[in-house]
Amino acid sequence: MIEFIKGKVEYVGPEFVVLETRGIGFQISTPNPFIFSKELSEEVTIYTYHYVREDLMALYGFQSRQEKTLFTKLLNVSGIGPKGALAILASGEPEQVVDAIENEDEGFLVKFPGVGKKTARQMILDLKGKLQDVVPDFFPTLFSPEKGERPSIESSQELEEATLALKSLGYSEKEIKRISPELQKESLTTDQYIKRALQLLLK
Repeated sequence: MIEFIKGKVEYVGPEFVVLETRGIGFQISTPNPFIFSKELSEEVTIYTYHYVREDLMALYGFQSRQEKTLFTKLLNVSGIGPKGALAILASGEPEQVVDAIENEDEGFLVKFPGVGKKTARQMILDLKGKLQDVVPDFFPTLFSPEKGERPSIESSQELEEATLALKSLGYSEKEIKRISPELQKESLTTDQYIKRALQLLLK
């Protein structure tokens, strides 16, 4: 499995980008290839999923591990293939997709290409309640009892990194969830989040 590829963007098309690294050009299908237009000839990191089928081998790429993970979760739903999963990620914010699944909003889900009522219902049945640890930085307050102001994507990413650091220190999921509402009220660096979390955990 190829976790990610770091290289220069050599080509951007409607369906894929070409990323050059060490003289090899990788064709990578992404939800919105034109996101990389402004980064032509610049070095970027694309998180990849290597899809293998009897009649198809392809690389799919994403800007973050969270996007990639949501893509793989969608692939596990009956009726959704790689193209359908890419369309869902390209057509709506991941936060909106997850929120629709959690709230059983079939009306929102059927707006995506190739998603009918049956597939929308299958998405809800298969994924509801299973995305909390998949895309926490997209909607840090969605699963918490108290819904406050949602922090920026940047600060949310810092919070996720801090959470992973706390887990590596041995704190349990239950302990971290207990202090999460308090942490979500603030916009800090990863280091500051860890220090603040430790203060709360040690109270």
